[in-house]
Amino acid sequence: MKQHDVLIVGGGLAGLVAAHQLAKGGREVLLIEKKSYPFHRVCGEYISNEVRDFLEKEELFPFQYKPSEIRRFRLTSVKGKVAEAPLDMGGFGVSRYLLDRFIYEKSLEKGASFLLNTQVEKVHYDSKNKIFKVDGSDGSMRYAKHLIGAFGKRSKIDKSMNRDFMNKRSPYIGVKYHIKVSHEEDMVALHNFDGGYCGINKIENDLYNLCYLGSREHLRYFGSIPKMETSILYQNPQLKRIFEAGEFVFDKPEVINEINFSPKKPIENHVLMTGDAAGLITPLCGNGMAIAIHTGKLAAEAILQNRSQPDIEYQYLHNWNRFFKTRLWVGRRVQQLFGAKWTSEFSVGLLKRSPYLAQQIIQRTHGDQVV
Repeated sequence: MKQHDVLIVGGGLAGLVAAHQLAKGGREVLLIEKKSYPFHRVCGEYISNEVRDFLEKEELFPFQYKPSEIRRFRLTSVKGKVAEAPLDMGGFGVSRYLLDRFIYEKSLEKGASFLLNTQVEKVHYDSKNKIFKVDGSDGSMRYAKHLIGAFGKRSKIDKSMNRDFMNKRSPYIGVKYHIKVSHEEDMVALHNFDGGYCGINKIENDLYNLCYLGSREHLRYFGSIPKMETSILYQNPQLKRIFEAGEFVFDKPEVINEINFSPKKPIENHVLMTGDAAGLITPLCGNGMAIAIHTGKLAAEAILQNRSQPDIEYQYLHNWNRFFKTRLWVGRRVQQLFGAKWTSEFSVGLLKRSPYLAQQIIQRTHGDQVV
């Protein structure tokens, strides 16, 4: 029963960045991931340039994959009305399939250890001995002085910890494709439909990510994803054109259920929650990947810069609230303007009439440059 210095549960962007930074800082770190790299994730695959300088400085920017450069934003209503705005900070597009593996390999080079194809079942903090106990699906028990939770939107660990949001049903599902289609290369577009919205942006190798947040009730009613898409998503003529003209690369879409945007606590039972485990920003704001990268960095810094668990938690909670609390709140408010016929028509019309308002929404859901 080995005791680790730092144990990270989950190998998405937040966990990978934390592992890389901790190993670079000379700490012994083990990351446990239930899958094996590379693999696809339900994700918009657009990253705000707020984290680009940090990634380049740490040699974590995947230049060799030639990510797309994204400078413009398009929004359409359910009926296909269009509003556009520049993205002053901009962003880039790259698939998680390539990016996660790239940072994984960089973390290995720094000395981080990985345990793949292993599901963590439970996490417990022994307050008397000030140590974390982690139960794995392989029957193993591991101990760690520090623990970072990077296990995504919803996991068995959330249930075992009895986190509040697990007691609330979510009406949303997430669906992702990679497609080849004629589309502006520097444009990230968000298309409304009844019950949700769909984003599209270029990634690498002339591919586009097509990812949407849809209704669990619609899927249940129509019985299949293709029937739901033709009946609901095709009501937006912009989406109908993309779906009919696109060449779909996957044999079947990547799908995730029960996507919950309820507020979460960034620290629970002394676990530093990062990425989506600490709270989801609504996809229409397009910054989930940037936030995950930033939270991984902040969690690693809190551990590297402090000795005691209370000091680590204080620094991480302070910085998490400073950088993300307001952004997630704004995202939840803005989300109420999308995913329905009347509200989407109103929102697109409002943004067309007021470019200033559009820029304010974009600025308030983006962060400053991460250094």
